Amino acid sequence: MSDAIDPDRIDAAVEHALTRRKDYGAERLDEADAAADPIAQFDRWLAEADERGVYEPNGMVLGTVDADGTPSSRTVLLRGVDDRGFVFYTDRSSRKGRALAAHPTATLLFPWYPVHRQVIVTGAVLPVDDAESDAYWSTRPYGSRIAATASRQSEPIASRTELEARVAELEEQYPGVDEVRRPERWGGYRLRPWRMEFWQGRTSRLHDRLVYARDRGATDAADGAWRLERLQP
Repeated sequence: MSDAIDPDRIDAAVEHALTRRKDYGAERLDEADAAADPIAQFDRWLAEADERGVYEPNGMVLGTVDADGTPSSRTVLLRGVDDRGFVFYTDRSSRKGRALAAHPTATLLFPWYPVHRQVIVTGAVLPVDDAESDAYWSTRPYGSRIAATASRQSEPIASRTELEARVAELEEQYPGVDEVRRPERWGGYRLRPWRMEFWQGRTSRLHDRLVYARDRGATDAADGAWRLERLQP
């Protein structure tokens, strides 16, 4: 089999992509309208994304770096945000958990395509304490608790049948939701940002990009003020 690239096929793909180009419109992001604090600006945009029908606006792409330097990414759900940072939950023995243990920094990307916006958050990541993880676990439905207990996330498994058998066994062992306790390996993380970029799509690709940044060691307003600057598109 030849590995040669068919130029006609490439041209057709490019032509198809060109027909799908969209003008992102005239909605703007000005320094004068941006909140002084990036968390407040994020809260504003998150609420607007929800109001304007973005599907799961709390969905975010988490980017990490494995112990060997290999980058990886996956979609997770934002489960809380305040002045301390952005919180998500997962199996800490998973690939992302191992990556965060080796390199406790990450990025979060919120791709709000329907409203031509995205937010990229970069910062240090720390595990949340057991009490906070337990509190969130108590809000999870029965099926989600069983699934988190049954699955050794990111580990190979012979078949889906084997996984479903584990689930069935746990359902028999723990018939009530309160009986399904949080596994020790499962818990939350909080990303404490030192950089947050807000991107607003504009006409002719002259997009607005505003970046809030502060010292990497800062964890709250007392440690360092946010600086705001505009980036070229």
